[in-house]
Formats: sequence, C-alpha cells, structure tokens
Amino acid sequence: MSATPLPRIRSLSFLTPGNYADDDPHAGLEATLRLFEYGERTGFDGAWVRQRHLEHGVSSAAVFLAAAGQRTEHIELGTAVIPIGYENPFRLAEDLALADVLSRGRLQVGFSTGMPHGELMAHLVHDGDWGTFDLSYGRIARVRDHLRGRPLGRADTVIQTPGGAQRPRLQPYSPGLVDRTWYGAGSLRSARWAGEQGLNLLSGNIVSGEGTDDFSTAQLALIRAYRRLLGPQRPGRVAIGRVIVPLDSADAATRRRYRAYAASRHERTLAPQGPRRTLFAPDVVGTSEEILEALGADAALAGVSELRLELPYEFEPGDYEQILHDVRHHIAPRLGWRPHPCGRPVSVRRPPGRRTR
Repeated sequence: MSATPLPRIRSLSFLTPGNYADDDPHAGLEATLRLFEYGERTGFDGAWVRQRHLEHGVSSAAVFLAAAGQRTEHIELGTAVIPIGYENPFRLAEDLALADVLSRGRLQVGFSTGMPHGELMAHLVHDGDWGTFDLSYGRIARVRDHLRGRPLGRADTVIQTPGGAQRPRLQPYSPGLVDRTWYGAGSLRSARWAGEQGLNLLSGNIVSGEGTDDFSTAQLALIRAYRRLLGPQRPGRVAIGRVIVPLDSADAATRRRYRAYAASRHERTLAPQGPRRTLFAPDVVGTSEEILEALGADAALAGVSELRLELPYEFEPGDYEQILHDVRHHIAPRLGWRPHPCGRPVSVRRPPGRRTR
C-alpha cells in the first residue's frame, strides 16, 4: 500500500442501472428491488437507480422508488438522474411527493437537463413546437417550487373537494423533499447553477474538460465552484460517483471478465472526447488493496464525504451483490465508513449456472 492518506467517507451508497431482459422485464426489476433490500441489510446508506428511456431500464424512477419504499425501511432511495426535458413539472412533483410520503421521507431526487433520444421521443411527450419550450434549468426550478407546497392561485382561492373547501396546493405535500433534490453536474456552469439554487450536487465519472485534460482537476474545479456559492445556512451535500469493481471474492472467470470490461473502456480515459471535451474517470478494478491505493490518489474524492458506487451496466445480479459485499467489508471500513446500525453482515449468494456477458 501507498503511504498516501486515504479519503474519509461517512456515507456510502450505490447506483444501479436496473437492467432487465426484453422478454422478461419483471425478473430484472424484481432483481433490482432485491438489490435494494440487500443494500439495506448490509448497512449501505443509500440505494439509487438510473432513469432510462427507450432502454431496458427504469423508465419511471418515481414508480420504482415507490415500490422500493415498500420493500425497505431506512435506506435512502435515490434516482440519478431524471432528464427533466421529458417531464411535466407539476405531475412529476406529485409523483415524487407521493413516493416520498410512502417511504416516510427517504427519497433523494437527482435531475439533469439532457434529453437522451430526443429526436425520437420529444414530439411524443410534448405538443406544439417543443423546441421553443424551457426544457432546462427553469423546468427543474418549477418542480422544486411545486415541492415547496405553496398554495396555488390568489390568497382567497379555494377549491371544493369531497372533504370540504380547501386551499389548493400540491398533494400530498411532503415537507423536506425539496431539500433532498440533487443536480447531476458535469460542467462549471451546471455546478454553479446547482449552488445558486441550493440543490445538492452529484458528480460522477464524466465531466467536461474546461481548461484541463485531467479528470480530477476538472471535477475538483466544479465542486469548488459549487461550494463557493453556498453559505453556512445552506451547506449542501456533494456525492462523488465512481465505478469500483473489487475482485476479492470473485472467482477466476469473473475476475477475467471484470478486467476485460475495464480494459474495453480504458481508451476513452486517455484524452478528452468529442467537441465538449468530455473527460472520463478510469474504472477502479482490482483487489481491495489495489482499489484503496487508487482511491488514495483520487484528489476529488479526498474533498468529499459521500461516495456512490456506480454499478456497471449489463452485469448479473450475483455480480452486483459480490461488488457490494466486497466494498462493504474490505474497502469502505478502511475509508472510515461505518454501516448503518440496522445493517448486518451478509455473505454473497452465487446462484448455480450464473450467466456471463
């Protein structure tokens, strides 16, 4: 091991893609719900899912997290990230508030301004000339404004309901949910906006290279830009995402597959990619000792206290459990993390005949 001091983390969560087979979506979604249960049993602080459109993944994070809230009791339930361009701000706020109430206030909601597959989907979601609509920061601000639960209409506006007359506002209202909203920032501009608006900050393994070709330098710059806009009354949370794949309890064939996966993605980390100069962090694959050495050299991680494991796409449920198990038992404790008191040690279950891809 290197003598470099290790970063210290107080919160450990994971982000899963929610994969499923085209001909059997239930099995894959059920496996993802079980992974959330596994994460809670083993003491993780948070379990997050991606929202993905037109893919074999979770297309409605609010619906999925409402189900996850009924299968878990204390773990934070997050989504990273909801592409806001496809959402109606008021209806999305209703869905998120309902899911949050059902989970007793455990939702962590991440947003982005991108529109994946926009050329195929935008005209299906929006009527009229959607290209003239505000599908960016302003739309996120509208969702958050609704989550504050302010009355609608004039001061004397009331509506008649079966329960009697009442002032109209978002229902159900979930106090505190607006403070548990996040922005997935990959640029200095987006990090500054998140800080100005008081959102928490998500920063993963992809950032824009603005004035640098070095990933850690770029990521540190956007974290610092975000924090400069926060005051003591609004500290803000910052969570760093990394693809971390330990080999410790993996069998020989799985170890080879993991290393091949990382090797197939390594070239993109060597230089900025595309006109936006996108920078990718290398995947951290190896034994726990090798991973700890790499994390010790991660300058961006050294500046935060929340780590989110970004689980690779298209791995099997047994792979995900093994990764979480090894991080929880062999890596996170060395970073000063302690499991949630309701968690307990759980061994890795490996079903026979596990498929590989």
